[in-house]
Amino acid sequence: MSGPGQGKYPIKAKVYLHEKGKSRARITHIDIESPEIARIIGKEATYCAGKSGGCFIGLKKEMIKRAENIIKKRKKAEKNET
Repeated sequence: MSGPGQGKYPIKAKVYLHEKGKSRARITHIDIESPEIARIIGKEATYCAGKSGGCFIGLKKEMIKRAENIIKKRKKAEKNET
């Protein structure tokens, strides 16, 4: 995990290890709850793989467009703050 860096934007998220049989979970899994991630990924399936210190979520073309729009809005908001 490389941590903060140029071109990286933090996303607020709640992450839970969800146990099978509890709160309607059919299998044990990891829940990532974030309105921003939900806007980017939507209901589409995506790819996730482990990496040193965390995981990587691959984005499809339409997801990339939504992510880049969020980045543009953040940059604009940062510019307006200065």
